[in-house]
Amino acid sequence: MLEIKDLICGYDSKFLLQDINFKIEAGELVGIIGPNGSGKTTLLRAIRRVLKPKKGTILFEGKNIWQMGYKELAKRIAVVPQGVTAVAGMSVEEFVLLGRIPHFERCQFLETKKDLEIAKKGMILTDTIKFKDQLMQELSGGERQLVVIARALTQEPRLLLLDEPTSHLDITHQVGILDLIRRLNKELGLTVLMVLHDLNLASEYCQRLVLINKGRIYKIGTPEEILYYQIIEEIYKTVVVVEKNPISSKPYILVVSEEERRRY
Repeated sequence: MLEIKDLICGYDSKFLLQDINFKIEAGELVGIIGPNGSGKTTLLRAIRRVLKPKKGTILFEGKNIWQMGYKELAKRIAVVPQGVTAVAGMSVEEFVLLGRIPHFERCQFLETKKDLEIAKKGMILTDTIKFKDQLMQELSGGERQLVVIARALTQEPRLLLLDEPTSHLDITHQVGILDLIRRLNKELGLTVLMVLHDLNLASEYCQRLVLINKGRIYKIGTPEEILYYQIIEEIYKTVVVVEKNPISSKPYILVVSEEERRRY
């Protein structure tokens, strides 16, 4: 579904992603991980066509994204950015319906019955239908994040991009949102690519991981192939212990404090 070839992009001499090559098959749930400043969000901005490559190509379903119109791209790829602020004076339903704009016909200014039905479906899937008449600023951060996902689903995308969807959320909302994303991936066949900081969440929910360091791909593989303590210590420059989650058997990372390191 998505193929990136020999990508170089970034912000002049300040930061460049270099030699980025990987593929995502339809129906996969893939995580992008790496230290702060490694280029995770920059890569997502390139895939979103916000940042133009200096070299290389990004193909979506075999077509160069820079040869696709914005409307065509928005019908197929939806984005859930990090840190969405409340839209003052806009209800949840009105916000979710913004996802239908790429599907509007020429000279269409109002939502059709079909648009309303699709938006309702998105709110039901994300359990936000109960908020539909509330104002966006009245919601908590976790509730607002679910509404943003509902808007993305209302676009009827084939690929969902998420930039740190669990940042600044408590553990209940983190698990709830990632459970939802995995359910959408499995039940709707939605292909997902998301940036995650929390390695344990990435391990638990992602089928494959793309580990980026200093603007380059360090390694691509399953959580079991990526999350070795030697790799984590080399990339993140901190001492860890990697065990298996007793329930899922996925790698689980335990941090070791400076005080404990001194004791050993």
